[in-house]
Amino acid sequence: MMICEAIIFGPDDTEWESGVFRLKMEFSDKYPIEPPKVRFMTTMFHPNIYADGNICLDILGKAWTRAYGCLTVLTSIQSLLTDPNPESPANNEAAGLFTEAQGDRNAEYYRRVRQCVEDSWIY
Repeated sequence: MMICEAIIFGPDDTEWESGVFRLKMEFSDKYPIEPPKVRFMTTMFHPNIYADGNICLDILGKAWTRAYGCLTVLTSIQSLLTDPNPESPANNEAAGLFTEAQGDRNAEYYRRVRQCVEDSWIY
């Protein structure tokens, strides 16, 4: 097994902008046949991220193909930040607040996201 850390940045012009988010990636001996296990080390508030940092993303499970590499995984996770799937929540509170917040940039969801961004600067 190989373990490494990665960093993704919050996409520009989004509520995640200027965030520096640390991830842990674990590659088993069966990689690339099986996907890596990826979780956030940075505290996150997002509909598709569990409290322990694990990520609910199709390409890290059933939709995995050995053609995907680290760049695809990290780009997909970065994209997930601004395009969550509240229909398949890992965090029910975040999913509910995200759904309520659509169109309201001052909503509680966005406040909590900005707090995660600010907290990400500490590491």
